[in-house]
Amino acid sequence: MTASIPKVLLVCNQRTRDQFLAPSDLERLSTFATWDWLHLEGGEAFAPNDAPSAIRQLADRVGDFDSIVVCHGSPTVSADMMDRAPNLRVVGELEGDRFAYRIDVEAAWKRGIRTVDTTNGSSYPVAEWALAMILVSLRNAGAYFRRIIAGDTSRPPESDFGYMHGELTGKRVGLIGCGHIGRLLIKFLRPFEADIRVYDPYLSSELPDALGFVKTSLETILSESDVITCLAPLTPATQGMIGQRELEMIPPNSVFVNVSRGAIVDSDALIARLKRGDIVAGLDVFDPEPIPSDSEIIGLPNVFLTPHIAGVTASSYPRFFTLMVDELERFFKGYDPLYELSPRSLANRRGSAETVR
Repeated sequence: MTASIPKVLLVCNQRTRDQFLAPSDLERLSTFATWDWLHLEGGEAFAPNDAPSAIRQLADRVGDFDSIVVCHGSPTVSADMMDRAPNLRVVGELEGDRFAYRIDVEAAWKRGIRTVDTTNGSSYPVAEWALAMILVSLRNAGAYFRRIIAGDTSRPPESDFGYMHGELTGKRVGLIGCGHIGRLLIKFLRPFEADIRVYDPYLSSELPDALGFVKTSLETILSESDVITCLAPLTPATQGMIGQRELEMIPPNSVFVNVSRGAIVDSDALIARLKRGDIVAGLDVFDPEPIPSDSEIIGLPNVFLTPHIAGVTASSYPRFFTLMVDELERFFKGYDPLYELSPRSLANRRGSAETVR
């Protein structure tokens, strides 16, 4: 008997359809599945669309699909919707700010439905920008650029902090968080022969050996690293995690880079620490955003700032769906997905102490 062709429902708004769903990937999806698009508008940023009409439309459509892929504009795929879809085997999120807010993952697991999240499509440019921020900050290049545009084009004195301590090669680099971005950054750091240390309570015990880093505490990362890079997601556990006490642990001549979320760091405490002038920061994120025009952070000579651009490139938008089509093809051909959500993912989302060993 010939196996039936899987049916995939894509649920998103018009912007997502235009920016994320490249024709080449839709064509590739058509080689192993049939698909349909449910056009829904509503919801804000990464929040599910809670409009009753949108929820009804999705509930009415899910019946005979084997997979549902959601993104901006979609309501949450709830337990009730899953019960209306007896053929449903896998639910995917394209861009859910790392943790698939539009999927009731626990309800899916109870029903034997697999859940995947390809939000890591933006991890590639973020990891690249983290490396760029590290290199720029190690040279305190932002200060030199300020001098040049102010009219001083002379070479700085050799006593200048950033100028003399600027090499990445052989440095100890500490990562706060080691999800997809961190793992890519580790790969990018290899040619520099960096000594890599990681703080992440949600990592499996096998990962440090597999990727060649040392897992340690937040305190050790802050107090013993030449470069500290914040890559953690914003959760109830990480909000305000780096405050005055933590910033005081950073030794002189170190670099602090944040490409994750500004609210993980106490902004007032960070400004106070930077005003001492003995460390350099590279910040793509800040709290609040946009940075107030009168904020002291803007005028500090030992800070390099960008306006939360790390994950935004032309290539990053279609990559979310490219990775999802890869996942669906793997799944429907009998292989395990690469980006499957797990109880560890859920614990990280909630900022709970639960981990899976």
